[in-house]
Amino acid sequence: MNIRDRIGAALKQAMRDKAVERLATLRLINAAIKDREIAARGGDRDGTIGDSEILAILGKMVKQRQESARAYEEAGRLDLAESERAEIGVIEEFLPRQLTGKEIEAAIEEAISASNASSIRDMDKVMAALKARYTGQMDFGAVGPMVKERLSAS
Repeated sequence: MNIRDRIGAALKQAMRDKAVERLATLRLINAAIKDREIAARGGDRDGTIGDSEILAILGKMVKQRQESARAYEEAGRLDLAESERAEIGVIEEFLPRQLTGKEIEAAIEEAISASNASSIRDMDKVMAALKARYTGQMDFGAVGPMVKERLSAS
């Protein structure tokens, strides 16, 4: 079952269970996917997006909510921060397991050797290889500096 089908099934179940907060989050996910499909229409594309693009959307949604939760906590709005965290929990159900620090380091080493990267100029190739294989499993904003450091040391 692909991610889109899993989200649809979860949406129907949330309707049956009358889980209002969960249903709202699932609808936000569907809206974000539909927005991306609409943006993808035109040219020779039919507007359908694959699982990797859906994973990227979900990852972005989690990151946005983490930033919002931090801002709410700093402002003393713990109720809103908790609401954001609840949404993160629903979204993360559809993301693959996050890699540990050691797994990320191993993935970086593998991507560097697979792309024959030897200097900082090859960073784009390494990041593209990581994104192709590990979308949704690591935070590329945090991985970028690690790759840069590793390539600078070479």
